[in-house]
Amino acid sequence: MSLTNTQTHTDLDLMTMKQKPVRSSGEIHVIVGPMFAGKTTALLRRIKSEATNGRNIAMIKSSKDNRYAIDSVVTHDGTKYPCWALPDLLSFKQRLGEEAYEKLDVIGIDEAQFFDDLYDFCSKAADHDGKTVIIAGLDGDYLRRNFGPVLDIVPLADTITKLTARCEVCGKRAHFTFRKTNETKTELIGGADMYMPVCRQHYVSGQTVIKNTRQTTSTTTA
Repeated sequence: MSLTNTQTHTDLDLMTMKQKPVRSSGEIHVIVGPMFAGKTTALLRRIKSEATNGRNIAMIKSSKDNRYAIDSVVTHDGTKYPCWALPDLLSFKQRLGEEAYEKLDVIGIDEAQFFDDLYDFCSKAADHDGKTVIIAGLDGDYLRRNFGPVLDIVPLADTITKLTARCEVCGKRAHFTFRKTNETKTELIGGADMYMPVCRQHYVSGQTVIKNTRQTTSTTTA
């Protein structure tokens, strides 16, 4: 039985792929969840484990997040780890230097939702540069909508870890972030003074209270 042209080309392409020497492939691991779920703690645990195993690592966070330190990733309980604070990710290789970048094995990214170029960076680092990329970030904003490009990475990821916190109202598992203030812009960086983790029941009831408060305020002002 003769092969069709399509089959012949496919077989030749496969043979070429097998024969062509390529750089070892990388990995992408995603850690998501609401605020206070321990995302940064989980990220640092992974990074420290990689370092203990002798791998060269670098940590990056968004320069927008200066709540606890400028040049360190800091958990809510005060654990610190030195990092690069950058406005974007695609400039990282140039800032670090070509030689230093080539020696890297693992790249950690905290507060990943703030990087607009997250998809391009992760795909290149893992697919072409052979890096293991571990990212931590919010998957949803205070309105439970997609926050930044974190969910865009899911199709690229080797593993996805969804963490939960503890509801501050009832103690049940918290999947959502509730904003305590009346501010409505999506990017509002803060800590426990502005946000708290809540379960579904208390997210819904809390949003009802906020909505009623706004309507009352609007009526009173008018």
